[in-house]
Amino acid sequence: MPAILVTNDDGVNAPGIQALAGAMATLGDVSVIAPATNQSASGHKKTLFSDITFHQATLQDGVTPATAITGSPADCIALAALGAARWPVRAVVSGINRGSNMGQDVTYSGTVTAALEAAINGVPAVAFSLDDHYADDVADYQAAALVAVRVMRIVLEKAHTLPPFTILNVNIPRGDTVKGIRLTRQGIRVYRDELEQDGAVYRIVGEPPTGILDEPGTDLWAVENGYASVTPLHLDLTAHHFMADLAAWDLTLD
Repeated sequence: MPAILVTNDDGVNAPGIQALAGAMATLGDVSVIAPATNQSASGHKKTLFSDITFHQATLQDGVTPATAITGSPADCIALAALGAARWPVRAVVSGINRGSNMGQDVTYSGTVTAALEAAINGVPAVAFSLDDHYADDVADYQAAALVAVRVMRIVLEKAHTLPPFTILNVNIPRGDTVKGIRLTRQGIRVYRDELEQDGAVYRIVGEPPTGILDEPGTDLWAVENGYASVTPLHLDLTAHHFMADLAAWDLTLD
């Protein structure tokens, strides 16, 4: 049984997945299944009732084998669990994404939702993202890869204690030096999207998102201050703290 299944949302040819697969190979056997093309911001998309084609490929090194599919990152894990790749695995590792996935980003992120799909299928999973939208070479991901090895070594040891439907979302600051690792909660993103129109065509454009960076304990604060953030995410989206107030609305029909 392969120790780790590696995937991403930037596509099989992205440098981040090459860096991650190489790092994970230091921890055990690795297999790779990834989108054939960039699927950034695809969210938890699952392709149903449509063909998903695949082919055998290699990563940027021209050596590491991979299965490339035309679906989303979540499709990669769903197909693997159904028999398209060696399964089960000890863990699924997604990334290393070009650009961070913090705050509300996690709902858009193919990197994160690939890990969530693994959790649905009962496999421990971690998503790794680098806070650098311009990282375009494997070397740019080396510091992040070291963090990934550190985190995954512990995850593989402690995976039996990870609660069901729970993943770890790891974001790493840009640069060659990471001060350390901090356990964090989701922060708050501030999006600066704009609408661009060209005839009958719309585009969502605008400056990259910012966020509330001065609130200690959040993922945004940690990365802004040079730390890698580790945030546990759970698939139960119920707003438990609001249940009592909602009950007072008397929404029941009986």
